[in-house]
Amino acid sequence: MPSRRDFLRAAAALAAAQLLPLVPALAQVPPKHPGQAPGFFRLQVGDVEVTALYDGAGLIRPEILHGAPPDRLAALMEDAGLDPKVGEPTAINAFLLNTGRNLILVDAGGGTALGPRAGLLPANLRASGYEPGQVDTVLLTHLHPDHVLGLTGSDGMPLFPNAVARPATAEADYWLSDERLASAPEQRKRSLLALRALAEAYSGLGKWKPFGPGEIPAEGLTAEPLPGHTPGHCGFRARSQGQGLLLFGDVIHSTAVQFALPEATIDYDTDQAKAKAARLPLLARLARESTLVAGAHLPFPGLGRVRARGAGYAWLPTPYSAQRA
Repeated sequence: MPSRRDFLRAAAALAAAQLLPLVPALAQVPPKHPGQAPGFFRLQVGDVEVTALYDGAGLIRPEILHGAPPDRLAALMEDAGLDPKVGEPTAINAFLLNTGRNLILVDAGGGTALGPRAGLLPANLRASGYEPGQVDTVLLTHLHPDHVLGLTGSDGMPLFPNAVARPATAEADYWLSDERLASAPEQRKRSLLALRALAEAYSGLGKWKPFGPGEIPAEGLTAEPLPGHTPGHCGFRARSQGQGLLLFGDVIHSTAVQFALPEATIDYDTDQAKAKAARLPLLARLARESTLVAGAHLPFPGLGRVRARGAGYAWLPTPYSAQRA
């Protein structure tokens, strides 16, 4: 009987003699497609259709995080497969809620004001099956540029002309005050002036309407104050058929660090102590109740749940699924 080695030698000899058929090459290889799939993701929360929309991306370097020694922060990034010298990529997410009565956008991204790292929301909104003119309400978790400057286009005109724009009153009063503009560093004054311009653009349409404490910002949603990141920073809670969703804005910036080490703060927080004081009990409650969460800077689509793990927490992203008719 021939050995396995003899068989392999015979097969090699046949291939060398071109007696074995080869896979034919295509006449012309199709061109590559360097683009990405449209940035939207959909799920149901009771009767509410929730669509996550990708506007762009940023980068978080460990040196802007605080609350632990630098080597501890770097180790957490490394544990997530990241190079601390490069930093952690972070998404800019917005969320569209179709309640059956209203079409509500939560945050509007950074738009063209942030250059090439943002401004994808309008195209992804259309790819998801909606038009900007169909949005009737824009709820704003806060007024940082990456959440609000997408309300207008490069021409300064409203991108959502039929929508009422609604930040918290405390947030609008802080960022739109003359005192804030006068005391801001020069590099921040440009974004503050852009914020004033878009507020005026929507005010001119009668559609800039801040909401006060205890006020219902939109039918079917309640506001949850989460101050610290900014003075009027808040989340929005939706409930339907016994299910719930908390859109919590910028409670978490670094997925790699701030879940495992929730006391870590970031330079973007206006008041880091208050931001930490808001985050710690909130994460405990979200983990205890297994609440569905939408985060503006969590990895796209930014939807998932929080689970207690050791002295901190773990992020459990919602898996992709496609509904069949």
